[in-house]
Amino acid sequence: MDTPIPPVLELISELVALPSVSSAQPEWDMGNRAVIDRIAQWCQDLGFRTEVLALPGAAGKANLVATLGSGPGGLILAGHTDTVPFDHDGWHSDPLRADIREGRLYGLGTSDMKGFFGLALAAVARLSPARFHQPLVLVATSDEETSMAGVRALRDAKAFHGRYAVIGEPSSMRPAHLHKGVMMERIRIVGHAGHSSDPSLGRNALDGMHRVISALMDERRQWLERYNHPGFAIPYPTLNLGHIHGGDNANRICGECELHFDVRLLPGMAPQVIRDHLQARAQAALADTGLTLEFHPLFDGLPPLETALTSPLVAACTTLTGQASESVAFGTEGPYYREMGMDTVILGPGDIEQAHQPNEYLALDRLSPMMNILESLITQFCLMPSTA
Repeated sequence: MDTPIPPVLELISELVALPSVSSAQPEWDMGNRAVIDRIAQWCQDLGFRTEVLALPGAAGKANLVATLGSGPGGLILAGHTDTVPFDHDGWHSDPLRADIREGRLYGLGTSDMKGFFGLALAAVARLSPARFHQPLVLVATSDEETSMAGVRALRDAKAFHGRYAVIGEPSSMRPAHLHKGVMMERIRIVGHAGHSSDPSLGRNALDGMHRVISALMDERRQWLERYNHPGFAIPYPTLNLGHIHGGDNANRICGECELHFDVRLLPGMAPQVIRDHLQARAQAALADTGLTLEFHPLFDGLPPLETALTSPLVAACTTLTGQASESVAFGTEGPYYREMGMDTVILGPGDIEQAHQPNEYLALDRLSPMMNILESLITQFCLMPSTA
């Protein structure tokens, strides 16, 4: 059947060829506007109403909200357009040129997750816009790999609405309704340096950090008794002490010490609530020491995701894939869609094992089955008169 957009392999290949790295390192960071504009044009060719929303304060970065049909319910097909940085030396082919070999489509973003957009557009192209009773919204975001700034801007602006959201992150075509949240925190303790022969000459920041670490480890032990979620392979929240540095010489009282740690949160654990509690515990551990505590997040934190197994979307994805919905070990934009009131499932054709590494690929035998799944989801949630 003739369609107004290119075939699916051409769609994906064109997106791969448009670099859109986001990175905390300025020398790597770049815009995603070329990718957004290309997807927007294809959406317009398919009859979508499109809105390109520039990301405030970030030149060359934007989100796309494209809507086909209208109504109160509907389905969101969503994902991010940015990729992680890449090293040419690790690739067996040009990472910015889609290369087919050994039954795989190689290229940066094929699995995580430009490939999903090509498949979603190809699935839409099979359907007539006149048949839509509920809206289909395609959402493409920026900066998921770094700050989640794109999806947070859309949430804050209430830029779209819908009842159900499918995020096409690489899940090996298995639906996921759960993932943990993550926080990465920095604690800095400032004391006073002095000669090590007389402890009264200073205030030892390392001694204070020992107290703080003991308090954190005690909190971690309490979490094992307080929290449990059988939906996860590791059913409790974790706290990892990842980096510590303090002092400068063995014969000096340590004047400053810094610790970085991360926390993996279960559903029901709000990042800011946990952050405030841990800060209070750290502050209490340093009572009467004269040491100064600084407690800062390394990034804003990602909430956990949980969609009820009873959701019609979870049921539909389970039926169409033949796979029970499960948890994934990585974070996604999903919690922000849940905050907007949408049942949210992670379901994409790629494999997380391929993400963020050289020679990323998408298996060609995933293309047709994933398009069929997406077409069926669109039919159920957009073409039927009501799915409420």
